[in-house]
Amino acid sequence: MLKGFKDFIMRGNVVELAIAVVIGTAFTAVVSAFTKYIISPIIAAVGGTNVNGLAIRLVKGNDASLMDFGAVITAGITFLITAAVVYFVFVLPLNKLAERRKRGEIPAPATPTELELLIEIRDLLAAGNTDAAAAVIEKTI
Repeated sequence: MLKGFKDFIMRGNVVELAIAVVIGTAFTAVVSAFTKYIISPIIAAVGGTNVNGLAIRLVKGNDASLMDFGAVITAGITFLITAAVVYFVFVLPLNKLAERRKRGEIPAPATPTELELLIEIRDLLAAGNTDAAAAVIEKTI
């Protein structure tokens, strides 16, 4: 049971996912501060003198009717920055490491296809070598 759990945990995609979740969560505070104090003021400046920047209030005096496009753009930028950092700092190096490990492995010998085995058995039987044909059949079963 523990071996199966270990195999599951050591799969590359599970490890990458765990790293992405942990680092993404930790990095969110940094990216949120960057977008709140750097990106949001730039968006607000482009949107005009309104404090909300690129926002439209559908009903005057009703805060619930505010459509804040600047917040949506900021959230998109936050996502892109977080995804880029997680990819370039963690996922890409792990993929390069896995690629290096695979380069050192010797590829397994190709197993013959069913058609190739049938042709071999046919040729052995045609040559009268029934013992060798029986041995090929035993290997395939």
